[in-house]
Amino acid sequence: MSSGSKILRNKIKEKSILKIGGAFDGMSAKLVEITDFDAVWAGSFAISATHAVPDASIMTMTEFLQVAKNMVDSCEIPIIADCDTGFGGPANVTYLVRQYEKIGVAGISIEDKIFPKQNSLLENGKQELLSEKDFVAKIIAGKEAKIEQDFLIIARTEALIAGLGVNEAIQRATAYENAGADAILIHSKKNTPNEVLEFADLWHGKIPLIAIPTTYTSVKLDDLKNHGFKMVIYANQTLRVAYYAMNKSLKQMKEVQSLDQVNFEHSSMEDIFNLQKMYKIKNQEKEIEDSLKKMGYINE
Repeated sequence: MSSGSKILRNKIKEKSILKIGGAFDGMSAKLVEITDFDAVWAGSFAISATHAVPDASIMTMTEFLQVAKNMVDSCEIPIIADCDTGFGGPANVTYLVRQYEKIGVAGISIEDKIFPKQNSLLENGKQELLSEKDFVAKIIAGKEAKIEQDFLIIARTEALIAGLGVNEAIQRATAYENAGADAILIHSKKNTPNEVLEFADLWHGKIPLIAIPTTYTSVKLDDLKNHGFKMVIYANQTLRVAYYAMNKSLKQMKEVQSLDQVNFEHSSMEDIFNLQKMYKIKNQEKEIEDSLKKMGYINE
C-alpha cells in the first residue's frame, strides 16, 4: 500500500486542484474521507478549540501528534498536519518531522511567525514574523530530517497577515522554495481574494501554491485554478458547524421535558455505527464462531 505522502504527491500531479477538508479528530477526519475530499487538514485552530484552549501555541507537539495519529488510524486518505511555527527552532522542526513521518502523516505545514504565535484571524492579534533567515533555517532542518522524500514540508508565509505586502510575501516564498520547501501556503485575512490572486500572478516558483479561503469565501475554485493554485484548504468550517449544532441542541435540550420536543437535525445511530464499523465486529464474531465450530470447540 502506498504511503500517504506518495498518494498526495500523485494527486498533486494528476489533478488540477485538490480540495482539503479540515478536521479536528478521528471522526471528523473520517467524514472528510467519506465525502470524497482529497486529503485532511489537521488544523491547529480546530484541534486547540476541541481542547478548549486558545490557538496560541498552548498545546504541545505531542498533543497535536496524538490527534494526527488518530486521524491517520481512522482513514486512508492523506493527512496534512498544521504544525504552527514548528514548536521552536530548527532542532524542534527536525524532531517533529521525524515524529510525524513515523506515524504516517503525508506532510506538515509550518509558518513564519514567531513562537508563541496567535491565530492569524484574531482581531488585533500579535502577528510578528520571524526573520527570513531564521525561517529558512527551519525549512533546511525539516528537509534534512526527512527519511521519505515524498513527505511534504509546506512553508506558510504570513507576510500578508502581518500587513507587509505582496512583495515581501513573494520574497519570502522564493527564499523558502530555494531552501527546499515542497509547497507554499499563502495566507490572507482580507474578505476578498485580490491580494492572494495578485501574489499568485507574481509567483514564478515551481512548487505548488495553497490557498485557505476562510475569509474570502466568494472566491471560486476555477479562479484559484486559473491563477495556478494546486490546493485549497477548507480549514475550520467543520469545527464551526459542529460548535453551532451542538450549542443549539444543548440549549434546546436544557429547556424541554422530553426529547421529542426538540427540533433535532441529527444523524441516526445507524450512521454512527457505520462510521465506527460496528458491523465488521459482528461479522468477525460470526467468522470466529464458524472457525470454533469446525475445530470442535462449539457443538452444532
